[in-house]
Amino acid sequence: MKKKRIIGALLAAAIAVTATASGCSLVSSNTSADLGQVIATVNLSDVKGLEGDDKELVDNYKTAVGTSVITKRELVSAYLNVGYSYTQSGTSSSDVFEMLVDGLTENAVLTQYATMYLLREKAKTDAGALKQFTDPEKTDVQKYEYLLGGEDSDDVKLAKYSLYSTLNAAIDTYEQAIIDDSHTHSAATDTRTTPANVDTEKEDYYPKTSEGKLDYNVYTGYAGYQLSDSGAYKDDAIEGTSKATRIRAYGQFMSAIINNDLVDPEEEDLRKVLDLGYIVDEYLSRLETRVINKYYDLYEEGQEQILTDGGTYGYLDEVYNDLVNLQTESNAQTSSFSTAMDNMSDTSFVLYSPNTDGEGIFGYVYNILLPFSASQSARLTELQAGSNYKDEDGNYTPAYYTARNELMKEITTVDQRAAWFNGETVYAFDAEESGLSDYYKGEGGRNWLFFENNLTKTDRYEPLARYDGRYSYNGAVHKNENDYTLVPNKLDIDGMLEEFVNYVNYVLGNSKASYVKTGDYYKTYDNSNLYSNADEKEIDYQNFIYADGKVAFTYPAGVNAEQYNRTYLRNRDSEQYKALSAVNELQYAYTTDTAVLSEYLGYNVTLGDTTGYIKEFEYAAHKAIEGGAGTFNVCAGDYGWHILYVPYTFGTNHNGTGSSQGGEEYTPDWVNNVDKEGTFENLFFEWVKSNDISEVSTTRRSKIITQYKDGSVKTYQERYQDLLDLDND
Repeated sequence: MKKKRIIGALLAAAIAVTATASGCSLVSSNTSADLGQVIATVNLSDVKGLEGDDKELVDNYKTAVGTSVITKRELVSAYLNVGYSYTQSGTSSSDVFEMLVDGLTENAVLTQYATMYLLREKAKTDAGALKQFTDPEKTDVQKYEYLLGGEDSDDVKLAKYSLYSTLNAAIDTYEQAIIDDSHTHSAATDTRTTPANVDTEKEDYYPKTSEGKLDYNVYTGYAGYQLSDSGAYKDDAIEGTSKATRIRAYGQFMSAIINNDLVDPEEEDLRKVLDLGYIVDEYLSRLETRVINKYYDLYEEGQEQILTDGGTYGYLDEVYNDLVNLQTESNAQTSSFSTAMDNMSDTSFVLYSPNTDGEGIFGYVYNILLPFSASQSARLTELQAGSNYKDEDGNYTPAYYTARNELMKEITTVDQRAAWFNGETVYAFDAEESGLSDYYKGEGGRNWLFFENNLTKTDRYEPLARYDGRYSYNGAVHKNENDYTLVPNKLDIDGMLEEFVNYVNYVLGNSKASYVKTGDYYKTYDNSNLYSNADEKEIDYQNFIYADGKVAFTYPAGVNAEQYNRTYLRNRDSEQYKALSAVNELQYAYTTDTAVLSEYLGYNVTLGDTTGYIKEFEYAAHKAIEGGAGTFNVCAGDYGWHILYVPYTFGTNHNGTGSSQGGEEYTPDWVNNVDKEGTFENLFFEWVKSNDISEVSTTRRSKIITQYKDGSVKTYQERYQDLLDLDND
């Protein structure tokens, strides 16, 4: 289970300084000696009044940490990497520098405390730990590598990977600009929303060789740092990179650092990037961050035991029941519950839905909108403006809906993901060339997919959220030198329905999705068949439902729909998750209603309530919600065809999210499900743990700083007063 990082890389320079502050210098009037001044010191052995365990810890291990010094150069570096963004948003430079000094000294306090704590833990199995750590022959880097378990430990390799990958990313920024400038084509600006987790690395990933060594290095173009020496970075290198462009990019990167006197080109060999004093300091900062995180890991392990109550999970029951009771009161009104639905996520749980006067069923709908073309929309506007298509009350007549049907059958759609080929970022890849064979090929040799990192490097990247990823681009693709030529296949509504069902069944691995046509877009309307009540001219919106469908989920033995929906909604192995991830991907591929792509499970809808959507959509959404999770239908409307799919529904007046099956109360099964990734119990536990441990860890952090900062920290403001006065220049 992942642990929430409280400290993170606090004020550890991100090196991305060059991307935001290139050409900006804070040290134009300062010398290197000036930047080498000590502006603050930290020594926990100077703290007075310590008692008990705290006193024992400091007395026995204070020689390991001594006095930490913070230089003016570190303050400038922190400003460029962290503080610069604050000044851009309006905070005064003096306030930012004071904040940074506080942050640097507090980080030093935490580092010293965590160092002593880990040394004491290490000494339990290694009697010579203190002697090893204080060996005067060791550099600070070597000492912290030892404390973390040595060069072969995961913590050390993660620290190196963090540094090396950040350096490469900074140089990449410059090289990409150089390569782009060498081409005359205009920069692409088209975009399309991408699913969550695209190119997101897993928290504790680093590339490794078959022997477990770090397989990654910095690429600068110089000897020892060429592309052939960079290990796994070769797979991430910018397209079109060369030794010449990389050396130019690295030179620009170095210029920005030199401009702020963080590196001395007269004293250091710039070609040996990892030997530069500034870079060594950055590596040490990352090692110290790993030490702080390791302390919190140990501290949080003890806290986690409290949450599980030795496997009885009484505390989780208490939190769960308290939240149910709270939501029973706060979600009692439909309007309040609608807000709660809007906020539902993997870390925000809706545990109670209110009773309603009618058949109140609440749920979500995905919307794949196949729109009228520009010319069709113009013709529809003409129809809407025509006096012969409105009655004396201004309502559309049967003749209008007959004419609209004629336009509906002309609608065709194409795959909307062209921006993922030729937009700001290229996400497309040839599945066959990548060696990927398990994907939906459709017809006509379709073999282009998207998000290669997430699909093929599953050890490194997080899986895409609610998005299967195996639906190939629906059309022909030709790769040019600088872009792609796309010839998309056109689909009418019947072709789109076939794609919909075929892909859902492909992802499910069976044929559980099916539909029947219930309407006819050739239909001619008159008063007798358009209205449910001709005298009142009440339209029967069933007329505009073209097809009804269902994904027939199979529930495990002994598990009803209510339990299944709650327990397995977010579980990647469940049929419900597979189906919704397939339909969501089809939304990304085809819908022109891009707002729905930003919704967690689509638009929230309450059966029987006015939605604010067009009446055809509202009727179809209500009908789908009534059918429960897995229901889908197709309706006609003034925007085009809507394919609506229900990924999830809530029952009526029940304790616990469920389905349209009704109000059975849900009882969490902590013992069997809390360790099963994606189950409700697992996600609820992770949420409780994250919040509770975050709170106790934050409290612990504050306590350490409060207890140890007073007396241990000395600052010398006069040595950085010129930085505080920058606003007055």
